[in-house]
Amino acid sequence: MMKKFLWACVGAAVLVVAAVLALALWPTPTRPIAATADSHSPDLVERGRYLAQAGDCVACHTAPGGRPFAGGLPLASPIGAMYSTNISPDPDTGIGKYTLADFDRAVRHGIRSDGDTLYPAMPYPSYARMSDDDLRALYAYFMHGVAPAPAQPHPPGIAWPLSIRWPMALWRKAFAPQPDEVASDPHWHADAAVARGAYLVQGLGHCGSCHTPRAWTMQEKALDESGADYLAGGPIIDGWVAVNLRGNPADGLGAWSAADIVATLRNARNASHAVVGGAMNQAIVHSTQHLSDADLNAIAAYLKTLAPTAKSPSSFNADPATAKALWEGVDATRGAELYVDNCAGCHRSDGLGYASVFPRIAGNSTVLARDPSSVIRLILEGSRLPATRGAPSELAMPGFAGRLSDDEVAQLATFVRRSWGNQAPAVEAGQVGMIRANFAASRTHSGDGP
Repeated sequence: MMKKFLWACVGAAVLVVAAVLALALWPTPTRPIAATADSHSPDLVERGRYLAQAGDCVACHTAPGGRPFAGGLPLASPIGAMYSTNISPDPDTGIGKYTLADFDRAVRHGIRSDGDTLYPAMPYPSYARMSDDDLRALYAYFMHGVAPAPAQPHPPGIAWPLSIRWPMALWRKAFAPQPDEVASDPHWHADAAVARGAYLVQGLGHCGSCHTPRAWTMQEKALDESGADYLAGGPIIDGWVAVNLRGNPADGLGAWSAADIVATLRNARNASHAVVGGAMNQAIVHSTQHLSDADLNAIAAYLKTLAPTAKSPSSFNADPATAKALWEGVDATRGAELYVDNCAGCHRSDGLGYASVFPRIAGNSTVLARDPSSVIRLILEGSRLPATRGAPSELAMPGFAGRLSDDEVAQLATFVRRSWGNQAPAVEAGQVGMIRANFAASRTHSGDGP
């Protein structure tokens, strides 16, 4: 009896594996896309160029010092480095032999020309929202507006067996929407500007790829505002927290005006806030600063429709008591002393900074974020605002890793998160130590450290 039971279990396991493998390898049908009559049209190619900027394609598909769109940029993941592909029209190592149908299957469906599934570092769940017309324009640009460039060899980024592709097909079929499904999305908006903003944010802009939390199976918890987690703040990316873009008044965009959002997307700063971290800086330099005023205003209009999340650990209620205590030099904690010595010269004792130059700390959504990693890294490493067409000055904040201990950084970070009416969880020295170690390791790996 036991032997029969064991054989039955083995047989059942074989059937399950066979069924899963069949589901993964079963081809995904996609509807044909009619090609435009004149794919060489300068107007169509120019429109595609604009859409490529809106999608920030160059940021991921260009390696440092490499040719534009030739790929080779390592993208960190829990299973290893994913190297971006060559999307220039090089016929041997790029997409030069892709038909429009091949291009559509890769961009909107996540399927390579050989039938394998792309890793979701390529945000095809977002690009599924792209219209046929925009897809044609994007294809025209990459075929006729980009110079062919051969891909450069790179080391394997993901070790076997994690590099096996067929399990990714199961992920794609389970979590990636099909273009026909989102074309009839019932959550679309009656207001034309808000609808345009939703199209850009949810689709080409793929904002949720960074700013939406992910489930343990690594898919975004929501792909549009029908889910309360959409744009509610994402993971740590290259050491910086992807912030909450919903309407929370403290750690989100609730206290921001539409004009603040537009200014930030155009110049990486507004009168009271500034962008920190390389990923968003790059998005502004390569993408959002080049968008039209109409599209920037549409994005802002859409983001301002997002309700706050139900629970937030942070709050802000302006309180002059901190400024008064710092002016008078009374009841000074170690955190207050560190702030006066290292920060007040730029951010002032009232925490209000200087408009469009040094951001305010009072009510600052980055300072009040649930996860204090960005604040800790900012104190340790500093940050630099990128030069944009509208704001060409590269303003920078120095780092204090060399002069402050882990405990001092924790006390300083806690002080700024709990002063001037800010109220956010305290920071522990252990948190600082982990981020300092990761920062030092990344510098050593990149060749910037000892």
